[in-house]
Amino acid sequence: MNTDLNADMGEGAGSDDALCDVVTSANICAGLHAGGPLEMARVLRMAAGKGVGLGAHPGFDDRANFGRTRMVLSVDEITDLITYQTGAMQAVAQASGLRLNHFKLHGALANMASEDATLARACYEAALGVVPDLKIMVLAATAQEAAVREMKAAWVGEIFADRTYNDDATLMDRALPGAVLHDASAAAERILTMLRAGAIIAKSGHQIPTKIDTICLHGDTAEALEMARALRAQLQAAGVTLARF
Repeated sequence: MNTDLNADMGEGAGSDDALCDVVTSANICAGLHAGGPLEMARVLRMAAGKGVGLGAHPGFDDRANFGRTRMVLSVDEITDLITYQTGAMQAVAQASGLRLNHFKLHGALANMASEDATLARACYEAALGVVPDLKIMVLAATAQEAAVREMKAAWVGEIFADRTYNDDATLMDRALPGAVLHDASAAAERILTMLRAGAIIAKSGHQIPTKIDTICLHGDTAEALEMARALRAQLQAAGVTLARF
């Protein structure tokens, strides 16, 4: 089995440098839901120096709530929001001689796009309008995947190590008990089970067959580094090869 291991970075958690010694891809905050231009530039250069794949990670302009509040925007507004953030990161990367590899939505915008293929497509078309060769990282088996399949865009399917799932492959609301996992060993065993099954396993036990290309850890949690290290160790011990997609 082969898989990529990714984490969200540039959000001010303070663990980015150490995480880049563990993961193979970084989803770097595009400066609106957290972070900023200096943090973006620092993390881009640091991650690239450690051989980690670079991804743009835009969300809603919602710093007060870390991009986790749902907003209703028109298609034109969504296009402008994504164009601005992707373009900013592309410019910062190019100035350092670096190349963006992928694109992944953040927070409430990602959750909404996992339920609405039209919204997902608007986001992805805006990103590809700026950087045409980006790979789109999607929440596997959701409307995000339906959108990229319809677009015939290059994409990778993502599952989460530290989040639990509804039966339709969307993520359980963070406000619900058990939605966020904090035990690194248990999370690693759960991921191994999903990789072997080739399926997302919902909290109910329901299995959703899907292509799994990358596994995400949220870099802003207190356990992020411990979780990443434990997951990497247990995956490798089980014969899984970790490599950039």
